[in-house]
Amino acid sequence: MTEKITVTVKDHHYDIHVGDGLLDHAGQLIAPLLARPRTVIITDENVAKYHLSRLEKSLHHAAITFDTIILPAGEKSKSFAQLEKLLDRLLTLRIERQDVIIAFGGGVIGDLVGFAASIYQRGINFIQIPTTILSQVDSAVGGKTGINSPHGKNLIGSFHQPCLVITDVRTLDSLPKRQRLSGYAEIVKYGLIGDRKFFEWLEENGQKIIDGDPAAQSEAIRVSCRAKAAVVAEDEKEKGRRALLNLGHTFGHALEAEAGYTDRLFHGEAVSIGMVMAFDLSVKLGVCPAGDALRLRQHLDQMSLPIRVSKTSHPVSQITMTADKLYDHTLHDKKISGGKVTFVIASAIGKAYLSNDINPQDIKDIFQAALE
Repeated sequence: MTEKITVTVKDHHYDIHVGDGLLDHAGQLIAPLLARPRTVIITDENVAKYHLSRLEKSLHHAAITFDTIILPAGEKSKSFAQLEKLLDRLLTLRIERQDVIIAFGGGVIGDLVGFAASIYQRGINFIQIPTTILSQVDSAVGGKTGINSPHGKNLIGSFHQPCLVITDVRTLDSLPKRQRLSGYAEIVKYGLIGDRKFFEWLEENGQKIIDGDPAAQSEAIRVSCRAKAAVVAEDEKEKGRRALLNLGHTFGHALEAEAGYTDRLFHGEAVSIGMVMAFDLSVKLGVCPAGDALRLRQHLDQMSLPIRVSKTSHPVSQITMTADKLYDHTLHDKKISGGKVTFVIASAIGKAYLSNDINPQDIKDIFQAALE
């Protein structure tokens, strides 16, 4: 079963196609969007190894000529250095303003290529073909693009919507379990911020998603994409409600910064810990039932996602972190205004709101608890 979800923002709309085996038909979906039958695939070493031949074959069948750029895998590619190399390569290939390029990979590739597309010749179109759970339910949808800085994650970037998203759940088959779990944290987020019934469904079906059940994966991706499409349509540039999608991210980004944006702590693992921290903060503020925070911890723990830094099974638990230093990272957050950081607060599972009136000591206390 294939589903088409339309994202509508001011002066622009595009379709998200979700299904099993869509990569083999990507050329048919892409061809109508091209001013001339030419494109560039930008991917990374890991995706190229497992899936590139399928996409290339599909483009050949659609009579589309293409070049392929293969970048190093990992968060380190979201840098000025790789951005400059990518832009230089596009210029060398003489990509024109009416051309469309393809981001074929996970969140790193999508963010980097989307940002490059937004500034290349003052903006060209690009297509997202996400290959990880995290990118399929989150980063490939909504137009957030960017690179990292030593000061924090995604601090340099732009809003630049794709013109098409092709989501093939079969690409998830090659993912290690740790990466599937990392993406699963972003799926849980949608249940926590606005859909309690979806969270309850995940409690029953989460393991099927991790184990590779295509039907469960497709359903989770469809629900997540529909939820994000609705939020983006209402608030494309994150002036208000869209910030709810950052539940746990402010905490998580601080942890990622301390881990040096390395594989010691995947983004979804940081978000998992961050969501627990967000619920703990909400309980501390007296606005969320302690039982809901416990229920979240139990589900994430049952799914083998980390709920405390000290309980991670990866080397990040060996990094010396302090609550004060982690708090300092939040002061570089994109959502800061007037020196105050906006946090997503939960009043219950399925209900969340924004607040920038949090006592700094309360935030430090939550960081300290996550370290113990």
